[in-house]
Amino acid sequence: MQEVLLTYFQNLKNPGDTLNKTGKVNLEGYEVGEKHYELKDGLSYDVIATHTGEGILLTGIVSAQAQSECDRCLEPAHFEISGEVEGYYLFSEPDPEFDLEEDEFELVKDEEDIDISGALDQALIMDTPYVLLCQDDCEGLCPVCGINLNEHPGHNHDGEIDEQNPFAQLKNLKFD
Repeated sequence: MQEVLLTYFQNLKNPGDTLNKTGKVNLEGYEVGEKHYELKDGLSYDVIATHTGEGILLTGIVSAQAQSECDRCLEPAHFEISGEVEGYYLFSEPDPEFDLEEDEFELVKDEEDIDISGALDQALIMDTPYVLLCQDDCEGLCPVCGINLNEHPGHNHDGEIDEQNPFAQLKNLKFD
């Protein structure tokens, strides 16, 4: 994801100060594992940065219209993303008594900007469904011939097994 900078220095000088920021990232798509997702209109965000004394706490929402292929029938599947953004940007290394893991914060690297793209990216990925379906009752593909069962309801092969199918040998298994 491209860098998204939040200029905090002039607006968040004192503990308790807050800064609202909305924007859009022109992101065409993203990957989760081996699966690619397209974003129709990029990624929108609405965040609030709060000076906590030790750092900047970032909270908010990311939203997008996404598309990929259905995990059952391989047709296009659309879904909405509305993920929660959370990030903590510390001004200096945390005190060991706070017991923060390294993945729970980032250090502020300069005097004016923090890069919030990591928090936006994490919210995007966390709101991506693990299994994506084109519809809740998607029937998938016929295991014998591969036809889309959503387009051909009632399709069957009356117990016929394609011997070229690598799983055809499973019919000979005997369970005692």
